Amino acid sequence: MSRTSISMKHVPKQDRPRERLLELGPGHVSNQELLAILLGTGSKEESVQVLAERVLMHFDGLNLLRESTIEELTAIKGIGSVKGVLILAAIELGKRMQKYKPQEKYVIRSPEDGADYVMEEMRILKQEHFVVLFLNTKNQVIHRQTIFIGSLNASIVHPREIFREAVKRSAASIICAHNHPSGDPSPSQEDIHVTKRLLECGKMIGIEVLDHLVIGDHKFVSLKEKGYL
Repeated sequence: MSRTSISMKHVPKQDRPRERLLELGPGHVSNQELLAILLGTGSKEESVQVLAERVLMHFDGLNLLRESTIEELTAIKGIGSVKGVLILAAIELGKRMQKYKPQEKYVIRSPEDGADYVMEEMRILKQEHFVVLFLNTKNQVIHRQTIFIGSLNASIVHPREIFREAVKRSAASIICAHNHPSGDPSPSQEDIHVTKRLLECGKMIGIEVLDHLVIGDHKFVSLKEKGYL
């Protein structure tokens, strides 16, 4: 095959960087392959893999590439402004991720803490929202998710959705909360039924349901304090 007809479709599948990343995961492909994925295409004279290799050689690896400028990148044959910007954007994203420090997690020690966490947002909602707080072993909130919107009903609140998310987040426990748009947080029989159902499922899976809070207008009811958990 002549050098003027180089194309990734002629490259064996196991040597294509995108396919290798999908098959093996990003941690198992080389720096050259990652860069080749970013670049997307090579030229008529060389494949994207060869272009990526030349870029890395030009900067003597990742260390100098990390501090490269658009002028330095576009000075390399085969790297135009579009490819240069893609590389710089990826580098900057990596830098920001490295510097990122997650905010201090909210700790829930009591039903009041849980209610305070959701009250201002949930008390003004015009429809019922069922929200789950996912906690770690230190009772810190690691994730918050609205599971469904509408009247609370055991046939709608699927434990599998809640506990699948809990497992995904490696949560040690959960707190459920839903609002009453009327402003009156008095629990209904359906609220109690849903709570008991979730409690039983949590026991089977090994993820504790700490509480179910019913949110009204500046007031709430804890089903744990009412003795339903």
